[in-house]
Formats: sequence, structure tokens, C-alpha cells
Amino acid sequence: MNKAHKTLLAAGVLALTLAAGATAASRSTNLSVVGYSTPKAVMAKIVQAWQKTPDGGGVTFSQSYGASTDQARAVENGLKADVVFLSTGDDVNLLVDAGLVDSKWNHQSYNGIAADTVVVFAVRNGNPKHIKSWSDLIKPGVQVLTPSPFSSGSAKWNILAAYGAERRLGKTDKQATVYVQKLFSHVVSQDTSGRNATNTFLSGKGDVLITYESEAINSRLNGQDIQYVIPRQSMLIELPISVLKASPNRDKANQFVRFIKGDVAQDLLAQNGFRPVDKKIAGKYADKYPTRPGIFKVDDKIIGGWRNADKVWFDPNKGRMVTIERSIGGPTSG
Repeated sequence: MNKAHKTLLAAGVLALTLAAGATAASRSTNLSVVGYSTPKAVMAKIVQAWQKTPDGGGVTFSQSYGASTDQARAVENGLKADVVFLSTGDDVNLLVDAGLVDSKWNHQSYNGIAADTVVVFAVRNGNPKHIKSWSDLIKPGVQVLTPSPFSSGSAKWNILAAYGAERRLGKTDKQATVYVQKLFSHVVSQDTSGRNATNTFLSGKGDVLITYESEAINSRLNGQDIQYVIPRQSMLIELPISVLKASPNRDKANQFVRFIKGDVAQDLLAQNGFRPVDKKIAGKYADKYPTRPGIFKVDDKIIGGWRNADKVWFDPNKGRMVTIERSIGGPTSG
């Protein structure tokens, strides 16, 4: 064998060795995803789509889904996670404070948000109680369902949406807080998560469920006949995703997060009840996801962002919701 042939053979062996090594490294990667309950089905589709790409080929997944705040606490207490997909920035901040997520998580693309949705009212067939606005929820005889704010991210959005809607209608801080207390006097069930609250509503309890648009649409996709109304004043729910600082698979996890914010995954999210953060993909689904003139965000000055909302509303010792829950005999801890 001449020298040229030996050189070519050696190069070929090296290339095969490197390729085999790369494949083995990819196959040895298992990403742990911890998320809130609603995106479980679409995440399965996103994972399958990513596994067909060069970056995701051979990567395996371990996944856990449940009530958002409970999931964040589980990660804080040692549940393995490379990626968290939670329902509030408040829950991500819990992990920031625990030293598990970078404090600049919201400096990533789309401010660290993977998808959006809005607060809606799920109603009985034909909307017999004629529920269209927040004021309708506190009419005599109306029974409301919403999850517990001490375990569910959905509940926190619902509370802030109720308060913010009143403020946007010109009410003072005190008046809007009184409205939230009156609203909770109509609440007949507080499940641990938005998904559990949906199941309770579908079982026949209550007249209206305050929930995510994405949760209502996912129920429809699962064959449940659920109707919903988007109130004129509603809240844009921004769903955060982040990679944990100490993840041993940080590079691969970041590749997966980038995929979730790309065209393929954003289209899958839109098909499965979520509002895309990618404007191009969102434009394709404009008819499916109508806007409302009164939609506001958590960083609106009337709420002041998640840090302020947590301090004012959800502090387990002196937040407004502890006081309100005690007044109605509701839950005061997760």
C-alpha cells in the first residue's frame, strides 16, 4: 500500500471514529424537562420533531409535568432538570433565588418566553349565565372555579388579570382589591393546577372556569366540548422557558430551547392552542387567536412585574391572597 493510500485510509478511519464518537455523545445525552401541566402534549410533538434534526438526533428525554409552582419547588428541592418550562416568571424567579437559574434568564430571545396565551372564561354550553365580562363573575348565584394560587401559576395569572382588569376600567388599587375578594367569595373550588381545575369544571361543577386560552383549546383538542369567552380586559400570559445553570447538558439544552423558539416548534405550538412569540408564525394564525383592546402584561405599571406582584399578592405570610383566602376559608399554602 503506497503512502497516499495509507493517508486516505487513515483519514477515513479518523472521520468514522469522530462520527461514531459524535453519535455516541449525542445518544448519551438525556435531557430532563420539568414543565407545567398544559404543554405536555405539544411538548411530546416538539421533542419528536427535534429528534429528527442533526442537533436532536439520538437525544433522549425525561419529562415531568404538573402544577407550575409545585414543579418549581420540586426542582428547588432536588428534582433533576436541565430545562424548565413554567407558567409564570414568578416560578422562574423562585429558581433564580435558589441559585439554579441565571438572573438574566429574561434577557434571552423573546425575553425568555417560549409562547403566549391569554386569560379566558370557560363557560357551560350556550353560556346560560351570559358571562362576558369580569363584572358578570360576581353576579348573584354565579359559581366560579380557579386553581389555588399557592400551587398553580394559572391561578396567579387569573388573580392579576382580575385585579388588572378592574384597574384598567378606572378602579383604584383598593377598589380593585375589593373586587378580587368579592370574586373569591364566588369561588367554589380551588384545585392544585389549571389542568385539575379544568377536569373539575368538566365534571359539572361551577358555572365558569377562569383559565388559559391554551388550556381551553387543549381540552377541545382532547375531545371535550368546552366553550370559552375572551373578556375585553384580559392578560397576556407569557410562558417562560430556561436552562438551569448547573445542567451538565447545558449546550444541548440551549439548542433545544432555541428549537422551541424556531419556526417548526412555534408552528406546532400554534396548532396546539398556544400563541406563538415568533411574529411571522403568529401572523399565520391571526384568525385563530383574536386580540382584545384591553390586553395587558405583568410588567404594566398597575402590576409592576413579577417581583412586585409576588410581594404584594402572593407572599405566603403577608400577601393579599393569604388575607383573602383566610376570609373565605380557602387554601393558604401549597
